[in-house]
Amino acid sequence: MAVLLLMVEGLPPELLWFVLGLVLILSELALPGFVIIFFGIGAWITALGVLIERLAYRPLRGAPEVAMLITSLAVSSLIENGATMTLTAQPRPVRLPAELMQRVDALGINFAVMDGVIVALAVALMIALSLFVRHTTIGIAMRACSENVRVTQLMGIDVNRVIAVAFAISAGLAAVAGVLWSGKFGIVDPFMGFVPGLKAFVAAVIGGIGNIPGAMLGGYLLGFAEVFFVAFMPPEVSGYRDAFVFVLLLVVLLVRPTGLLGAREVNRA
Repeated sequence: MAVLLLMVEGLPPELLWFVLGLVLILSELALPGFVIIFFGIGAWITALGVLIERLAYRPLRGAPEVAMLITSLAVSSLIENGATMTLTAQPRPVRLPAELMQRVDALGINFAVMDGVIVALAVALMIALSLFVRHTTIGIAMRACSENVRVTQLMGIDVNRVIAVAFAISAGLAAVAGVLWSGKFGIVDPFMGFVPGLKAFVAAVIGGIGNIPGAMLGGYLLGFAEVFFVAFMPPEVSGYRDAFVFVLLLVVLLVRPTGLLGAREVNRA
């Protein structure tokens, strides 16, 4: 009961009702199982993200950034090891509908339907998130909080509510990414998100921290670079593709520290 109260306290009422209503509607509709699982996981992971913000991050608000970094590593380790103790670390198969595993030809390119779904959904979510943070009241408040939390609070904005919504959205997007990743490779285990998480951070830095289209651009550039590295380099060194990712990060930081689409900071006297 205490956990539920904390979730209700951290989650804005309209978002809470949306999550609960979505779960109830999906449970009543005669939808395919993978659809219910997909949206159900997203709904509950969204609530979990708010709970993590309430318990782990809100007490540290205003603390040095290194404290937040250490907390994020601790939360990640807690989730991974908690899943290992309760579900075991044994990888488990993920079986998607046969329609998603079929291969199709389009414009002379042969690809799996699942790959097309991943690309289309990623672009759609990027556009939706960009519109949300630019053209909605809560989105503008998020951008204000990212600039200066104290000034935003002095302007009468409920900072706790804004940050809770940000955590809810980020957790929901992480749930979508996890479902798509496990569906593409056909397995799921507690530690499957470590390497993709590191590469996502590298992609965000390459594209520009704080720039949503830039993060997607960085992700695609990073993916293409890995593919070309494996295709054109000798087989003996193709296994070092992950090292190549971080070398690329260093090059970008040396040439353009703010990323490809990141705005340069101007110091005003």
